[in-house]
Amino acid sequence: MLGLSRWHLVKGLAAILCIFGVVSLALIYFIPAPPSKIAMATSVIKGTTYDFYAQRYRERFARANVKLELRESRGSVETLSLLQDAVSGVQFAFMYGGTSDGEHAPGLLSLGVIYNNPFWVFYSSDEAFDRLAQLKGKRIAVGPAGTAVRKAAEQVLGTDGVTAATATFLPIAGTAAVEALRDGKVDAYWIASAPESPAIQTMLRMPNVRLMSFARAEALTRIFPDLVRLTLPQGVFDIAENIPPNDVTLIATTVRILIRDDLHPQIVSLLLQALIKEHGGPGIFQRVGEFPTQTDPEYPMAASVTDFYKNGPSLLQRHLPLWLTVHVQRAIAVLVAAIAIGIPLFSFAPKLYLWFVKSYMAKLYRRLRVVEKASQAELTVPQAIALQTELESIDQAASILPMRHSDLFLEFNRHVESARARLVSRLVEVRSQTVKSARPPSVQTPLAASRP
Repeated sequence: MLGLSRWHLVKGLAAILCIFGVVSLALIYFIPAPPSKIAMATSVIKGTTYDFYAQRYRERFARANVKLELRESRGSVETLSLLQDAVSGVQFAFMYGGTSDGEHAPGLLSLGVIYNNPFWVFYSSDEAFDRLAQLKGKRIAVGPAGTAVRKAAEQVLGTDGVTAATATFLPIAGTAAVEALRDGKVDAYWIASAPESPAIQTMLRMPNVRLMSFARAEALTRIFPDLVRLTLPQGVFDIAENIPPNDVTLIATTVRILIRDDLHPQIVSLLLQALIKEHGGPGIFQRVGEFPTQTDPEYPMAASVTDFYKNGPSLLQRHLPLWLTVHVQRAIAVLVAAIAIGIPLFSFAPKLYLWFVKSYMAKLYRRLRVVEKASQAELTVPQAIALQTELESIDQAASILPMRHSDLFLEFNRHVESARARLVSRLVEVRSQTVKSARPPSVQTPLAASRP
């Protein structure tokens, strides 16, 4: 079409492939596919709140075909280090309140406070304890050194004189600490955990094990601003068995989810859905919709959090699996770009096509002028025939022009017919001259010569 050669077609195909490659790379860069595997830093001690919720997150991520790897962390300081280290692969984690803040941990964003994590003190004694000082001289399980739970235990217990010098702090936690309390190997267990966790439920029903009430909880929240006061109502776990047997005052710290600022948006959305499912409902210490929060006093919030908590997941996220969502987003991006480019292009296309036609005609006119100029010179019969052949070639090339451009076609055809008529005339003239020049001169007879 329009005299396109095979080389032109090859170049056009190569250009299309290059454009397709560039568009594909741009889509991969601006709309990357979510990873199929991510890592979360958490405590893997059985029976702790972190382990309880981390396992539930992993189940929810598995339903979206994303593998959640639980990376062991020995404490909040190590968790922050893992989050800020791009090489570690850890992309989100739990974080207690008061551990750090956005100014001292740049590059980390919050998805909001997800719950208030209460501190529980279970102890084995026939006597009811109502003051922390009564734990002096006791063996207390407070968890491994460097963890946020142990740090909080040392700070709070220290306000009433319970320190490593006046009591024995044992670095055990989780199921091991529950068993040690049951077997009499420890006298008390300081634990931070959700009410529904197996460890809490087990100790609430242990014989000879009591739950301490923080009589001075209000004072502790003033001393430590990151703490809040909670009330555990009598019989809330079991009305018939009256568990607990009386109202218990507890203290708690806020817990939030921190993410790296480069975490894939689809993974952020998946994580936000898990947070709402796990922490958005009613609980012993919260009402429906109280958590996750849309603000965090310690860390900057991720940009998409507020809209997600108000409106929920997008239409695509509600109805499509995670792996398909990104492909649909790319298709939408291509469609929008095509419309944005195509509308002005289609309005300009007729002018562009007419320009190509006129450009093509200009080439034919140049060939035609060469023929006309050559036809005005002295020609031999072979030269005239060669010009006729070239003229037929030009006429054939012009025949592919679309008929809707008939004004161009008829004008050009008039010039071709004029040149053809001129060539035919020249060819007749040349042949006539050739015949005359080829005829032998006349020979006189003797009779004619003898005539006077």
